[in-house]
Amino acid sequence: MEQVLSGSQRRKKIVDMLKQSPVPLSGTALGRETGVSRQVVVQDMALLRSQGYDIMATPRGYVLDAPSHVMRIIKVFHTDAQIEEELTAIVDLGGCVEDVMVNHRAYGKIVAPLNVRNRRDVQSFMNKIKTGKSTSLLNVTSGYHFHRISAESEEILDEIEEALKENGMLAEILPYEKELIEI
Repeated sequence: MEQVLSGSQRRKKIVDMLKQSPVPLSGTALGRETGVSRQVVVQDMALLRSQGYDIMATPRGYVLDAPSHVMRIIKVFHTDAQIEEELTAIVDLGGCVEDVMVNHRAYGKIVAPLNVRNRRDVQSFMNKIKTGKSTSLLNVTSGYHFHRISAESEEILDEIEEALKENGMLAEILPYEKELIEI
């Protein structure tokens, strides 16, 4: 009996298939390979595009433009006092903090765009936190949160993770969280 893929597993498989294919892949073919209808593939394409994948529909099928950046989701843990240190470590190594996400037990997944690319963006974000009446999103989950980070290469993302680990900020993604954060 074939294993049924979860939505995130199916979308990951679709992205992998598009990356490896030298020709466009039809929605019907993608559906057949992933065990869903063509209409579900169309919905998956919309979700993947919303997550930053440059997927084009052609008369012969879907194609994935090679990304100029790679992305990774990391889990971190720190206090408000360490926000600037965390963001600066990421941008100084060539990363962009695309967003922040928390997994709230009552409200579910909450995502907010950040688009922090350099030290100027870090200072702008810090000023908004310091002068506003709101607290940072990490406070609703006792300091634990996720970031989607982009960079020019996997090596840069590895360096960012290592720097956050050395600073004691990198946290382990727990098994139940993997489905939440996957593509």
